[in-house]
Amino acid sequence: MNRTEEQVLALAAVFQAAQLVHNIASSGRYDEDDLRLCLQGIMNTDPDSVQDVFGPPDTLRTGLQALVNQLGTTANQRQVEIARYVIAMLHLQGKLNKNPAMLEQIANGIERVRAQLEHYDLTHTNVLANLAGIYSDTISSLTPKIMVNGEERYLSNPDHVSRIRALLLAGIRAGVLWRQLGGRRWQILFKRKRLIDTAQQLLAK
Repeated sequence: MNRTEEQVLALAAVFQAAQLVHNIASSGRYDEDDLRLCLQGIMNTDPDSVQDVFGPPDTLRTGLQALVNQLGTTANQRQVEIARYVIAMLHLQGKLNKNPAMLEQIANGIERVRAQLEHYDLTHTNVLANLAGIYSDTISSLTPKIMVNGEERYLSNPDHVSRIRALLLAGIRAGVLWRQLGGRRWQILFKRKRLIDTAQQLLAK
């Protein structure tokens, strides 16, 4: 896998987290496997490659398709909220990168979750609550805050709130990986076609 493909997979993980946040907030629905994959990205903090984190490209199909839809030229496929979440997560990733104390706090929180995984599954409500707590205690203090829009009946559900916050943490973590692979926000504007073409090639594999 070449560097561009690795970058696109990491960026697709950001889009997948954003897509799931939108789905939960607007309909209360989400794919359990897609959620689990995003959360794996939080727990694997020292990978040798992007595939060590997410596996083969087809596991990120939801994120790859969201990337194509959002960056493509067909306006009716775009969803403003998803694009807004992606932009916000990448922006906060940049801020987090300059805050070593907060990075350490997040790393300590992740270690506590690892210990919890000896007793609970990764998508268990207790684990999700702890991951959400890491986000609330750290990244949510950065500005601008990510404001999630959706239906009140879903946004007032504590389990959904935990899933959304855990996914925002996962999206920002994927943004860290994307940056480590050489990804930069300007590429989304100026290398859009290359990103889309690569994502489509990965979807076709």
